[in-house]
Amino acid sequence: MRSQVAASSRNQIATAIALENPSSSRAVDSRIALPEGVQPYRIDWVNTLTIATFHALALLALMPMFFNWTAVIVAIVAARLFGLIGINIGYHRLLTHRGFKCPKWLEHCFVVVAICCAEDTPARWVAVHRRHHEKADDQPDPHSPLAGFFWGHLGWLLVKNPDLSRLGIYGRYAKDILRDPFYVALERNSWQLKIMLIQINMFFFAGLAAELLHGGSWSDAVQFALSIVVWAVFVRIVFVWHQTWAVNSVTHMWGYRNYATDEDSRNNWLIGLLAHGEGWHNNHHADQRSARHGHRWWEFDTTYLTIRLFEKLGLASDIVTPRDLK
Repeated sequence: MRSQVAASSRNQIATAIALENPSSSRAVDSRIALPEGVQPYRIDWVNTLTIATFHALALLALMPMFFNWTAVIVAIVAARLFGLIGINIGYHRLLTHRGFKCPKWLEHCFVVVAICCAEDTPARWVAVHRRHHEKADDQPDPHSPLAGFFWGHLGWLLVKNPDLSRLGIYGRYAKDILRDPFYVALERNSWQLKIMLIQINMFFFAGLAAELLHGGSWSDAVQFALSIVVWAVFVRIVFVWHQTWAVNSVTHMWGYRNYATDEDSRNNWLIGLLAHGEGWHNNHHADQRSARHGHRWWEFDTTYLTIRLFEKLGLASDIVTPRDLK
């Protein structure tokens, strides 16, 4: 009985500290257990082998035969565009939080770009992220770093979590997504794999054609095309993965807080810049629907600016802006 009273008192003290000082979060009991039912030895072999294979193929970029500055530049541009347009705009601010509206054909284009980042189907991505917001930094949170930094960053993808079974989590968190036959189709017939093979071929043949038009031999063209695939597909995907995962891990551990939310979200400068505004994570948790994550003038949000550009072009409307949280 005394231990229960003491625990209650500690939680009240931690809550009071957070409310008085938004820059602090949980001062006590900051470690949580893995989600219920998760066993570290129950490995998700599909995810584990996929992640390991992509990292191994990305390491080919260290071989001299696959290094050239054109491939590096293409990879940098592709990482910026695919991560921003596909994951940030398509999966996150549009599908998950409905922070703005756009024509359905454009929404589908955003989603195809997101699938090229190999971060699962739209319904699955949305469902897991909505689950995170509902249980953020409590035990049922799928990827809280309070259960361990590696767990929050990557470990949660490597083992099976019964709470995230597709049928169970879809019914609660992704019904609206699966009302669209397009998204239902993406769950079937191996479309993720097909889209991945299509993009690999597009980058390969674009590189092949560019080198041949430049006067290179067939052997030079094949080598150049393979270097484009290594950098623009595998290095780019691995970079975007860690960029996304860092929002789950880094921005729930290090940074400053504008708002006294009931979890450990932070605004992190590095992730804010690398992930096009996704790193202003405390702002996002305080006002989840807002399409604008940077709330202060120095919190640069390239994703929000891109959504505004689509609005100027007549392709976005009903953009949700931050509420008055003062």
